[in-house]
Amino acid sequence: MEWPRDSITRRVEVEPGVEVAVHEVGSGPPLLLIPGLGTDHHAFVWNISDLAAFWRCLVLDQRGLGASDATPGPYTMEQLATDAARVIASLAPGGAAVWGVSMGGMVAQHLAARHGERVNSLVLGCTGPGGRLAVRANPEDTRLLLGGDARDPGMAYRVACQVLYERSFAVAHPEVIEDAVRWRATHPVRPGVFAAQWSAIRHHDASRLLARISAPTLMLHGTSDRVMPAGNASRLQEGIAGSAVEWLPGRGHMFFQEDPATTLRLLRHHLDPKVASGLH
Repeated sequence: MEWPRDSITRRVEVEPGVEVAVHEVGSGPPLLLIPGLGTDHHAFVWNISDLAAFWRCLVLDQRGLGASDATPGPYTMEQLATDAARVIASLAPGGAAVWGVSMGGMVAQHLAARHGERVNSLVLGCTGPGGRLAVRANPEDTRLLLGGDARDPGMAYRVACQVLYERSFAVAHPEVIEDAVRWRATHPVRPGVFAAQWSAIRHHDASRLLARISAPTLMLHGTSDRVMPAGNASRLQEGIAGSAVEWLPGRGHMFFQEDPATTLRLLRHHLDPKVASGLH
């Protein structure tokens, strides 16, 4: 699957001498997209063309990934959230809607809690609060997520796909799996960056931050998610006042790749007041 040819890559300095890349596609209200562990903008390749019809999509390569600069780890969620806040300040000074998935959703929680003036609306996909509120995955599923015993990036991601995608979807749509594996094999994560991000995930604990999130918030979660069990979305809803959950029945961790049409519909309903009111 090809990334849109009209995409513009912008660079934003997030600390002295460190820049992150942001891939801009489309027009309309700004929407910052934050991908998950070890992934860059390509995570949204199956969604971006549809999204760009409604929003000015700003797809972040988090530090160390894709076209962004790397810094020594470990990373922290506070650090990564500050990166995202500086991206919004630079490219969407009036604020932006934010959609984070998996680890990107963890970053988005810290962003909305610590830099709430930058976040107009929030969508948290396949993510959780961490800490004492976390609903933990099966340890064997986590081992597969981390690549099992694989020695090269492509094979490690192929192993991870066993838990990232719902089983029947993976069988029915091998082209999605092959695209993801091919991208990871040809765009390997830099040495040390995966471990730096994993450290941020292991120390993620938003239990005392969720009450500080004031942006309208929606959780999107597949009911068959093995990486981030669905109970995590319920914990987030309990902690974020006025938030809501939309379940995607039978979808896995990568629900947004498995069902782009439903994902787009739910995003539009949450982010577009005209759609929510039935006027469009």
